[in-house]
Amino acid sequence: MKHYRFPIDGTPEIGARTTLVGSDARHVRNVLRLKPSDSIILFNSSGDEFKARIVGFEAEAVTALILASSRPVRESPVSIVLAQAMLKEKKMDRVVRQLCEIGVTAWIPFFGARSVARPAEKKLAARTERWRKIAVEAAKQSRRLQVPRIRPAGDLEAVLAAADGFDLKIAFWEGAPVSGGWPNPGSSPDSVFLLVGPEGGFAEEEVARARDRGFVPASLGPRILRAETAAVVACALAQHRYGDLGSASSERRP
Repeated sequence: MKHYRFPIDGTPEIGARTTLVGSDARHVRNVLRLKPSDSIILFNSSGDEFKARIVGFEAEAVTALILASSRPVRESPVSIVLAQAMLKEKKMDRVVRQLCEIGVTAWIPFFGARSVARPAEKKLAARTERWRKIAVEAAKQSRRLQVPRIRPAGDLEAVLAAADGFDLKIAFWEGAPVSGGWPNPGSSPDSVFLLVGPEGGFAEEEVARARDRGFVPASLGPRILRAETAAVVACALAQHRYGDLGSASSERRP
């Protein structure tokens, strides 16, 4: 039997009751049509997962009884944040979903010098809320234990400031030498910040500003990738090199 997953706040004890409200409660009742005694899975941002049983419905709430708890290992040992220059609406939606599945910790949209899409403030707020909902759905689908943070959009300077303190910072740029390879931090980084440009790529002045703030320009190979493809490839490669996909996983897992 499939167990549907929902995020919760806090860490309830076994035998305690917790409540789903809002869109999750409506999804349980109106879409999934679950009933009392049906089982669900709950998870929090601390990495805990709970088996629970539905015990009651109210007008806008679903109450569940906590039956068991566990702490499975499904989050990457390295925190990966990806900042993506603004793309057209549907492209950004796809990027958010796929990066959440791969395992980013946070995603930051920003306006680059060559960003074509520049939504008005009201529309941008609505899109940001949509991206947050997509992140929740992607976390449920991929059995993640944490919902990636979707940060408000800003400019490049705000993104460079947000990267302060990260162990490794990489800016992907088609002008970087293909033969140069990826940076080798010398040890396994605990945090990686990735920077990907818009459809027209980064301007050289933007790359220079990023380099001045500690970013290392890197290439994604000899072919020119679409911006949305580059974001997914960059994150997947970072997880492979430093996280829990492939070569680094055996070294990083306890």
